[in-house]
Amino acid sequence: MARGMAVALLLMLTAIAGAGYAAEEAFDVREHICTVTRYGAVKDVASNAYVPSSVPDGCTPIHLNLVARHGTRNPTKKRMRQLENLASHIQELVRDAEEKNLAHNIPAWLRGWMSPWKGKAKGGELISKGEDELYDLGIRTRERFPELFSQDYHPDIYRLKATQVPRAAASAVAFGMGLFSGKGTLGPGKHRAFAVTSDASDILLRFFDSCANYKDIRKKQEPAVDKLKEPILDEITGAIANRYKLNFTRQDTASLWFLCKEEASLLDITNQACALFNPNEVALLEWTDDLEVFMLKGYGKALNYRMGVPLLKDVIQSMEEAIQANEEKHPPGSYEKARLQFAHAETVVPFSCLLGLFLEGSEFEQIQREQPLPHPSRPPHNRNWRGSIVAPFGGNNMLVLYSCPANLSSKYYVQVLHNEHPTSMPGCGGADSCPFEVFKEKIAAPHLKHDYNALCNVKAAQVEQSSVDSKLSALYRWLFPPGINELGAHGNEL
Repeated sequence: MARGMAVALLLMLTAIAGAGYAAEEAFDVREHICTVTRYGAVKDVASNAYVPSSVPDGCTPIHLNLVARHGTRNPTKKRMRQLENLASHIQELVRDAEEKNLAHNIPAWLRGWMSPWKGKAKGGELISKGEDELYDLGIRTRERFPELFSQDYHPDIYRLKATQVPRAAASAVAFGMGLFSGKGTLGPGKHRAFAVTSDASDILLRFFDSCANYKDIRKKQEPAVDKLKEPILDEITGAIANRYKLNFTRQDTASLWFLCKEEASLLDITNQACALFNPNEVALLEWTDDLEVFMLKGYGKALNYRMGVPLLKDVIQSMEEAIQANEEKHPPGSYEKARLQFAHAETVVPFSCLLGLFLEGSEFEQIQREQPLPHPSRPPHNRNWRGSIVAPFGGNNMLVLYSCPANLSSKYYVQVLHNEHPTSMPGCGGADSCPFEVFKEKIAAPHLKHDYNALCNVKAAQVEQSSVDSKLSALYRWLFPPGINELGAHGNEL
């Protein structure tokens, strides 16, 4: 009997160990590198808890808004210099370990390692993987909405716009090449020329550039973010220093994590820098990145996303124009069918927040009341807010406007797709689609009451003084109603 129990216990322990091994084998670091994540790694990673709703039968799409981030790009020049400095420092650490006879645990790749971007004079440009991401997205968009893209191209029907940053403009071009492939006469692929426009002063897609108050708040927030990350970095620094017998610093850990993200995303290398960290450490490092995105670009401060009101207003206006054209029965080819815009994580993250995506529980009501939200839960707790899902390279939001049969309660519906998947909107009762009137009232209107210039360029002290003046003015009107002492002795306004 005792022997049987021992065998059973051994089998159970073996099963547990096997399960742990399988879980570790299934772990793919490329899905956990925040906004450095490549689109293909997470495009189809969806929440099992959400069951998509369906647009009512008989509805047909009449307009599409796309707000997309540029595709996968090279590190910036500043980041490439950081990696070259890391390479020099690593060699110093390796030599020090060898002198102390502690080099037996050092991974072989670290010896003599050089940055893959060493010697590059320029950075930040779209790479071929990024071109593929947007080209393929263009093809899938046309295939998903054939009714919208059946017309011959005209820049007033299909508007493509990008920021003036080259990687965003190149992404728009790649998307357009996929969208209109086979529709022209150029080359073997039968491509056609199309226009991509941009504005030098762009508060639609680069609202963060012109928002002085946001820049001030972000500058003040950054030290607080660093402070929150420090305990995690210190904990992991101690672990990997002990593991590899190298005298790593907190800055080394941060740089190695950055290297891991770049190698995994751009080069598909996961057995070098990423292998220095175990899955639990990766989860914690990912959380620190998610926390930073949340606090500096997302729900952490209302201004982070409220400054995106010009873009939200533009999207609502485009849908209203499409509804008007449909109501007035304009002929096909005489009105806009798609507005396709390409920008940055600093655009897509706030826009997702304006739509109320990735919230939990009563958080939608909290932001409507302008209350602060708690930080994303630390692992091992689950959380909706993940930078790798919110804004990976090529990440996007599509807002599809549908015209529906007259027998429905609403003639027009809006559906939101995030990274091409129907996504829950608390403002629509948790569904991914709802009547246009509900979308406009519950989701857009609370934000559109704010003025961009007042949000961004009126100093906080002025805003507070304006509020005080307004209250004093209201008190004055209560004490002296119109008609009683409203005018001075000679009929002049006081």
